[in-house]
Amino acid sequence: MSDFPINPLVLIGVGSSFAFSGLFYHLHQEKKKELQKLKEIPIFKPDQHLVKILKASPHKRLQYVAVEGLVQADGEPLASQFVPRCFGVIQKIGVEEHWKYWNSLTKTWNSRRTNKQETNNSVPFSLVCPGAYVSDLYVKVQNPLEASGCFLERVYHQVRRAEEGLVDVVVQGLSGEKPVAREESEQLLRVGSTLTGFGEVVLEGGRAMRLQAPQDGRQYILVPTDHKSFVDRHESSAQMWKVLTAVSGITGASLLAGVVYSLVGQRDDRSK
Repeated sequence: MSDFPINPLVLIGVGSSFAFSGLFYHLHQEKKKELQKLKEIPIFKPDQHLVKILKASPHKRLQYVAVEGLVQADGEPLASQFVPRCFGVIQKIGVEEHWKYWNSLTKTWNSRRTNKQETNNSVPFSLVCPGAYVSDLYVKVQNPLEASGCFLERVYHQVRRAEEGLVDVVVQGLSGEKPVAREESEQLLRVGSTLTGFGEVVLEGGRAMRLQAPQDGRQYILVPTDHKSFVDRHESSAQMWKVLTAVSGITGASLLAGVVYSLVGQRDDRSK
């Protein structure tokens, strides 16, 4: 045993710590690059300044920019089916049933989700400048359902438990299945909410502007926040990977130092 004075678990801990440190450092560098590219994207609001920039641009087009504004329906907005006086421009309603089935082999009830239904509705909408009393300038959002990003807000979620009577219990015992609950949810892109779109902006005519998917292959993104908050979230993520890199590296170095100290101590004891 004296030939192997080091606990193998300690060596595994040292190797794992340095491996995780390297992984976290790689993720930190990738997030830094992503953040740098994000900061290089020009940011605009649907105002007269954007119109002037588009008029001065080749083909009256900006290939990849960010546009920040408030959501405004071009016509009649969608009314929430569950929340009074709540309106949106994109709506997703989900209904799902929870059932239990009797397993004769294990003598237990197993849960299962079934009859999942999803309804999607949308109406044309635009982004207007925050604080503008007259929204004569706006950026129409083209094909928003093709954009990536989690830009819907969950405004309703309810799980309704199934009620059981005496007859239901008998029937369920014979059939080997019983309903447990019905889950309902609704998500909306609400009118008046802040939205930032990343894509190509085109000027049509003299004042009509349109945000659409970029032709150069870059991502068409919609995020439910202002541009500054979106950048701050990426900076927090980069900082998190940086902290994890340092913690993992320090942990590995501490374990390694403990191993070296133990070996040196054993060598001194033998020499004495």
